[in-house]
Amino acid sequence: MTIKDELQKLLDILPQDLREILENHPQRDSLVEVVLDLGRRPEARFPDKAEYLREAPITQAQIDDCVSRVGSFGGDNRAGIELTLHRISAIRNRSGKIIGLTCRVGRAIFGTIGMIRDLVETGKSILMLGRPGVGKTTALREIARVLADELNKRVVIIDTSNEIAGDGDVPHPAIGRARRMQVAHPNEQHQVMIEAVENHMPEVIVIDEIGTELEAVAARTIAERGVQLVGTAHGNQIENLIKNPTLSDLVGGIQAVTLGDDEARRRGSQKTVLERKALPTFDIAVEMHERKRWVVHESVADTVDTLLRGRQPSPQTRTVDENGKLSITRQLTAINGRGGNVTTLDENFASQRQQGSNWRSSGRMAPLQAVPTELNGSNAPKSEFDRLLSQEASFDTSDLEFDENSRVPGPNGEDLPLHIYPYGVSRHQLEQVIKVLNLPVILTKDIDSADSILALRSHVKNHAKLRQLAKSRHLPLHMIKSSTIPQITRGLRRMLNIDDPEFSDENELQLFLHNGTDDEMDALEEARLAVEQIVIPKGQPVELLPRSAQVRKMQHELVEHYRLKSNSFGEEPNRRLRIYPA
Repeated sequence: MTIKDELQKLLDILPQDLREILENHPQRDSLVEVVLDLGRRPEARFPDKAEYLREAPITQAQIDDCVSRVGSFGGDNRAGIELTLHRISAIRNRSGKIIGLTCRVGRAIFGTIGMIRDLVETGKSILMLGRPGVGKTTALREIARVLADELNKRVVIIDTSNEIAGDGDVPHPAIGRARRMQVAHPNEQHQVMIEAVENHMPEVIVIDEIGTELEAVAARTIAERGVQLVGTAHGNQIENLIKNPTLSDLVGGIQAVTLGDDEARRRGSQKTVLERKALPTFDIAVEMHERKRWVVHESVADTVDTLLRGRQPSPQTRTVDENGKLSITRQLTAINGRGGNVTTLDENFASQRQQGSNWRSSGRMAPLQAVPTELNGSNAPKSEFDRLLSQEASFDTSDLEFDENSRVPGPNGEDLPLHIYPYGVSRHQLEQVIKVLNLPVILTKDIDSADSILALRSHVKNHAKLRQLAKSRHLPLHMIKSSTIPQITRGLRRMLNIDDPEFSDENELQLFLHNGTDDEMDALEEARLAVEQIVIPKGQPVELLPRSAQVRKMQHELVEHYRLKSNSFGEEPNRRLRIYPA
């Protein structure tokens, strides 16, 4: 990082004895501000401490002399030194006379946005949050310069207190080619924001300290016109904005919604809940907890939805060490209902983001490997049933073959292969599951030669004769809810006394890609990656791309395979799937 502070120009406005003390101070380069209050000892503040500069108190004459050396104070009681970034703030008495000064050091620090440069280059609107003095304005200044000089965008800065681009009519060189619009009075900031869009055709607008409802409305108006916004707001975290009725519109606004009985039961919540009212004004939020530790919410909408549902989001935490190396960590707060672990990524994150790191933006979703047609080979992957057999010392699975006339004892004492009489269940899908998973099952059309019956639950309820036949022949009757691949797979596993695997069997996933078209395979791969990379690890719902009714049906079956729920919503041809966390 390169730091340019022009500190001497600020020291020149101070009384001579204070100036000499600070010029020779060992921590001069880290000075934050100097406080001069009438009748009190002058104070110098540093990042980790504050100290008095002398025992004698400040006099009114000294304060008046300092005021005479700076520019005029505006409606926000702030002034500056021309062509510098320093800020002098005044404290007045009842009659309006200045009786105190806060002289803050302004520094142009080049390289501060290396932590979020990849986010800046996306063109999405970014909101910076943090306590005073953590470096929000410095980051805004550097973002404006990078966007204007390095990304060649038309950038306009709304500089209400001349804090971003310095005092005077000529802006400070630290903002590069970006243009600066000054604001005569803080109450007029929202008007200048709209004026900038209407008159100067910007691609990016940079705003410091959005603090009123009118400014929040103006920011939404600008964002809806397709202009990238980069701004700061009062608050340390997104939760502060949600609870702030004045600024909640920046994160989409909050409204009370009455749910239907089914939806309230599915969510496990009350019927009246708080939900986000609209899309957030800012796509990305950055919480600046410390100068070298920022928390990034890549999707403000998802974060707000998660918080309103009483769960904790899983944002990124980006830190920079002494060598300038960026580290990204993420706390997975919900993985199948259990607490997650911290995932640490030490990498050149920006370059990976440019190449597209998520499943939707990359366009390079890796397909599953095809299941070999010959599963008896030495290198062929074993099915779950084969793995169970291999655990039994008395069985040699390499010589195990099944046909209709031969029977061998299974690991639980049953005779294999198992002859199943299907009733109301798709025979084609049954054969597909048996073949891909290499299950020791033979389908029979003769109930007298069957070992078990697999039937649809709805058919069994309306078919008393089938129940009587099963009872008279002492055949176990297994029922499934629907003739789908996940239901058939679970039914066969129960009949074979095979427990469901804790994680998805890759062979089972091949069932959904069996003889599919390119469009079907892309849709199923999209659903699989959404479930495995977003819904399960992050505990967040996901909307998929619009698909045809047949393809959506296949996606529903795949989601069911993961024990998750999904719904189709929207109107054709934009009807699409929404997948919910467990």
